[in-house]
Amino acid sequence: MTSLDKPTEDAQDAQRDARAVTEAALFEAFGGVRGMVETVVPGLLFVTIFTINKDLHWSAIAALAVSLLLVAVRLVRRDTVKHAFSGVFGVAFGVVFAMMTGNAKDFYLPGMLYTLGLAVAYIVTTLVGVPLIGLMLGPVFKENLSWRTRNPGRKKAYTKASWAWGLILLAKCAVLFPLYWWGGTTQFGWVLIALKIPPFLLAVWLTWVFLAKAPPPIDVFAEMEAEEQAEKERKAALAQERGETAAPARHRREA
Repeated sequence: MTSLDKPTEDAQDAQRDARAVTEAALFEAFGGVRGMVETVVPGLLFVTIFTINKDLHWSAIAALAVSLLLVAVRLVRRDTVKHAFSGVFGVAFGVVFAMMTGNAKDFYLPGMLYTLGLAVAYIVTTLVGVPLIGLMLGPVFKENLSWRTRNPGRKKAYTKASWAWGLILLAKCAVLFPLYWWGGTTQFGWVLIALKIPPFLLAVWLTWVFLAKAPPPIDVFAEMEAEEQAEKERKAALAQERGETAAPARHRREA
C-alpha cells in the first residue's frame, strides 16, 4: 500500500463508521423492526376481527388488549417502552372515538389527525429554519442543536429529511382522508394498514441517505466533558502553584 492509498482507505473507514452510527441512531429513534410491528399489530387485529364479524366492541377490545400486552412484554424484559406506550395511547384514543360514535372507521381517526399534524409540523419547522427531524435526532447523535449554527452541512441534511417526512405524510393523508369519508369501513381499514409501513420506511431511508452524506455530528456532550476535565486540571494546577508559592513564605517566617 502506497502513502497515497492510506488516506483514501482511512476516509472510506471513517465514512463507513459514520454510516454505521447513523443507522444505529435512526434504529434507536424510530424503534426499528419491533417498533414497526407494535405499530401495525393492534390496527391489523382490529380490522381483521371487524372484517370477520363486524363487531366494533370485540375489535376494539382486542386491539387495546394486544397493545397492553406489548407494553407488558417490554416491561418484563426491561426494554424501552416509549414506542409501545405511544401505541397504547393511540389505540386507546381510537377505541374511545369509535365507541362514542359507533363508527368503526373512527378507530383510525386520532392516528390520521396525528399524522396530518406531524406532516404540518415537519413543514412549518423546516420553513422557519428549525427542521423537526433535527430536533428529534440531535440528542440521539449527542449533538443537540449544534447543527443549527456550527454544522451547516448537517442542517441542510436535516432540512431535506424534514421536507421528505412532511411531504410523504401529506401524500399519505391525501389518500386516507378521502377514503375515510367515502370508502367502506373494511376497505378503508385494509388500505390504512397497507400504508402503515411503506411510507415510513421510505422516509427513514431518505433520512439515512441525507445524513450519511452529511458531515459527522459535533459531540457536544464530549466537548462539555472535555471542558469540565480541563477546568478541573486548571484548578488543580492553580492549587498546586499556590501551595508551592506558600511553602517558601512559611519557611521564611519560621526562619
